[in-house]
Amino acid sequence: MSSVELHTLPTEKWESGVEQLLACLNPWLESNWQTTLVAAPEEPFYKPASLKGSYHQIQFAHGYFSSALHELAHWCVAGENRRLLPDYGYWYEPDGRTAEQQKLFEQVEVKPQAIEWHFTQACQRTFNVSADNLTGEATDISRFQKSVTMQMRYYEQHGLPKRASSIKQRLQAAFQSP
Repeated sequence: MSSVELHTLPTEKWESGVEQLLACLNPWLESNWQTTLVAAPEEPFYKPASLKGSYHQIQFAHGYFSSALHELAHWCVAGENRRLLPDYGYWYEPDGRTAEQQKLFEQVEVKPQAIEWHFTQACQRTFNVSADNLTGEATDISRFQKSVTMQMRYYEQHGLPKRASSIKQRLQAAFQSP
């Protein structure tokens, strides 16, 4: 099964650069990890393979480039056992979270967003920390932004996790970034 068969969102709805992103990463994901990055019409979701020989799917939202990078970052953080569970077995409360729910959300988002930041730079795009809670209780996200920045710098100094490093190298080559 090729990754082309798995794309569920028509290519004309993809954001600019997504086709290049998928062409760069899916052959590597498929051959090394039995995984494919899929532009989905709904919210992001990780779907483990249900049949032998089928692919795990990293589904990113609405064909958005930044969503693809963010979901890839979550995949890089998830361990082997978590990659066998729908959405890695994590709790997720959608937009509209209470202040307490937002605090929990931010705790699990620091590493993925720091990795996403590296991916975004490799693609020569601009990264923005996302609290992803537009309709929820107002909270001060400055501590979260600082935590993501500190984690990104830690990765700069000590290196990214192995899968994230491999992805960043592929992105740098595909998007011709330094």
